[in-house]
Formats: sequence, C-alpha cells, structure tokens
Amino acid sequence: MLLFAGLGNPGAGYAGNRHNIGFRAVDAIHDRHRFAPWRKRFHGEAAEGEIGGNKVLLLKPQTYMNDSGVSVAAAARFYKVPLDKIVVFHDELDLAPAKVRVKVGGGNAGHNGLRSISALSGNDYMRVRLGIGHPGDKDLVHPYVLSDFFKEERPQFEAVTDAVAAAAEFLAAGRPDEFQNRVHLALQAKGVESGPGAPAA
Repeated sequence: MLLFAGLGNPGAGYAGNRHNIGFRAVDAIHDRHRFAPWRKRFHGEAAEGEIGGNKVLLLKPQTYMNDSGVSVAAAARFYKVPLDKIVVFHDELDLAPAKVRVKVGGGNAGHNGLRSISALSGNDYMRVRLGIGHPGDKDLVHPYVLSDFFKEERPQFEAVTDAVAAAAEFLAAGRPDEFQNRVHLALQAKGVESGPGAPAA
C-alpha cells in the first residue's frame, strides 16, 4: 500500500486557495483513476484504489494545514505504510507557478503542513512540490497562500493537476524522475509551464 496525501485546508472557503493545490492534485488522481468514493477516516477524507496495479490510499487531511501530520500518521499506522511509501503533494512558494519537482526529505521551507508530518512520522518521505510562485515579500506570504488563484491562472493550474494525475502511475511504480519528466512534457506541450503568475522567490 502507498499513501498519497494532498495538503490543504478543509471547507468551501479555502477550496480555491493556492495553499489547497495539494487537495486538488489528489482530487484529480481520484477522478482519473476511478478510486472508491471518499470516506471520512483518519481525521480526513480517504479513498482506496489502484494505480498501475499498485494499491494506493488517497488522503486529504481535514485537520487544517498546521496539523496535517495527525491525519497522515494515523493512516500510515493503520495500513503499516513505511515512510518511503508516503508521497505528499503540496504548494511550493520557492518554485515558479506550474513548475513541479519531486524530492525526498530535506527542509520544509517554512511549510507548516510538512513540518507537522515530519514531526509525527519522520522526514524522509517523498514530496511532490507544486509551484505557486512567491509574492516577493515574506510579509505577504500568509495572505498570498490563503488567496484564490486568479481567474486567468486557473487553466494553468488545472493543467498542472491533470498532468500530475496522468503521470501518477510512475510515482506509484517508484519512478519519480519519470513522473517529473512526464509532467514537464505534458505542460510544455500545452504551453503552460512557468506561465503567468507571481515570480519564483
């Protein structure tokens, strides 16, 4: 079993926020790969399914971002998912909009959701970093991540989550480099990679 966790804040008021792109990525995976319906479990919403023959649990913590680790740890304990089988999808200020990068471990760059997961489960899980750009001033970061994508940005970020869902089989197969390459090529083909939006930090 693999655990794919998307990070965000629960509730309709947050649904369109930049901070919630992790939720949107796992929603896209859920729809594309025809997972079972979402159920309230593990202090979150969870759905089981298969991607490329690999069993996967999708998870959207409903604890609010700062306590995401409570939900991830509960699901991982229940299914005995080791740290190297956990993949976390999250917004990344330090990447330009529509850039997608994968890494294992490393710093959390001030991301409270990642900090919570690392504190409760360990740090060496895989992160799918979904670039949202940086507002240019650290004092603007909080309102920026909790603001909605601009109307003109939405097609770009929908393309990102679609590309992530289409390439998810490579993540499930333990081929993150191929996943990242497939996402890059899909976005390049659509002419949306690093499109309009806030600059990277």
